[in-house]
Amino acid sequence: MERTTPARLLAEQPIEQAGAGGGRAGQYRTVRSVSINVTESPLGWLFARGFVSKRQYDAGERLRADWERAQLAPRVTMKWDAAPVARGRGGSAAGPDLNGTQLDAKRRFDHAIASAGPGLADILWRIVCAGEGMRDAETALGWPARAGKLVLTFALDRVADYYRVR
Repeated sequence: MERTTPARLLAEQPIEQAGAGGGRAGQYRTVRSVSINVTESPLGWLFARGFVSKRQYDAGERLRADWERAQLAPRVTMKWDAAPVARGRGGSAAGPDLNGTQLDAKRRFDHAIASAGPGLADILWRIVCAGEGMRDAETALGWPARAGKLVLTFALDRVADYYRVR
């Protein structure tokens, strides 16, 4: 019996650095690029097998980039930053100190998720941001098998419209 290995779909991805090269704040400059296997993520797996289009894949990657740039994922380890200094009596500072890039990314992410609509945002977040597999996402949402692919494509189309991906 012959064993086949999963196909690899390699792509060049630029690594950007904020404010590099003396540009204005919030601008990015490509520092270098790396080869990545896009089939490592559930969305990449779906794209490599033709279940989502290039437009849908690009929209999902933009959403995931905003998710990561806004640092919305839960922390895995302890935060080693210095404790916030209180401005008066009653404890620490009021909220997280987010920079402009994080705030912009969070705003874009929130609007993109809202543009997907109710009922579609759940599968979108689970597959694209949390990196759950399709089977796990369908089970967690109580959906029948193979229903997630169809719903995910609807959600990705709406997000692509929001990001104006062509």
